[in-house]
Amino acid sequence: MRVDAFHYELPPELIAQRPTGERDGARMMSLPAGGGPPEHRRVSDLPDLLPKGALVVVNDTRVVPARLLGRKRDTGGRVEILLVRRAGTIKVEDASESAAGVITAEVWRALGKASKPLKFGADVEVLARGSDGRPILFVRLLGRAADDGLLEVALWTAPGHTVDDAVRACGHVPLPPYIKREDEAEDAERYQTVYARHDGAVAAPTAGLHLTNSMLGRMAVRECDVGSVTLHVGLGTFQPVLVDDLDLHPMHAERLTVTQSTADAIASARTRGVPVFAVGTTTVRALESAADPDRPGHVRATTEETRLLIQPGHPWRVVDGLFTNFHLPRSTLLALVCAFAGTERVLEAYRLAVRDRYRFFSYGDAMLLWRRG
Repeated sequence: MRVDAFHYELPPELIAQRPTGERDGARMMSLPAGGGPPEHRRVSDLPDLLPKGALVVVNDTRVVPARLLGRKRDTGGRVEILLVRRAGTIKVEDASESAAGVITAEVWRALGKASKPLKFGADVEVLARGSDGRPILFVRLLGRAADDGLLEVALWTAPGHTVDDAVRACGHVPLPPYIKREDEAEDAERYQTVYARHDGAVAAPTAGLHLTNSMLGRMAVRECDVGSVTLHVGLGTFQPVLVDDLDLHPMHAERLTVTQSTADAIASARTRGVPVFAVGTTTVRALESAADPDRPGHVRATTEETRLLIQPGHPWRVVDGLFTNFHLPRSTLLALVCAFAGTERVLEAYRLAVRDRYRFFSYGDAMLLWRRG
């Protein structure tokens, strides 16, 4: 399908640069099931709008502080590296004062940019945030991966410490490029869901940023079970579409896990005749990727990589309701939402949101939708 079918005009000032004062304080546009005009609500209303007993599924991935700001060891030139995903280990020889000798380093896929073109084989030193002392994390630029063109980098740290600890000490919150400011202390909390458990994402599952423990408690009062999947959000979620036809868009792989307990919870929801409600498009992609081909409406317990791109015409198998933010024009995420609730209806709602000055994207406002037909 042509990507320009998912275009709308967005004034730049409507792109949210900061979160609302409270997680559940954002606005929410609700598109009622079966049609009817949009309703203007608050995110805090969400528990009251869910059918009693519905199964709510969230993505419990945890954002890694994956943006590393360092300097080349030989020239001092600035280098920025965005870690994407682990890819194994490698032996490296390092002659730095704090990590001398042959050691085992972690290999990561990454994005990178520097003050001058990146030189493979160069080493980068990264200090802890706020430190002017010795570097504690070391990065070697290995080359480019043959399968996806991403950088391959080796990471290691001083003996007695782990790479994960060093990344947490050095890394910055990887805010999306449309947020035109540096990350701040507040982002370490607000760019993370309250139920984040499994490290691995380089971008937040942003619909979930709105949910609070109080809201989850109110869902429980309505007898709504809460299940979880894990999809480590990577480039596949926010990569720009550079082709005219979505069928030609190359989706990067993202790792997902659907546990047996979540598969059982969905089976129970089907038995009870209650909807499966997804918080966020990443949850949708995980559930639809894990759909059981032999049992419509059910999922398989699985750990796998997905490259699923959902657009109009997708044969929906699992998800009945969706809570999601407003997405970029001409994006795979907007195509997913249009596939879910109808292109014309969704784009008309987006035009209304622009007119009424809703806030867009990661720190913006939200929508509540139900599957068309």
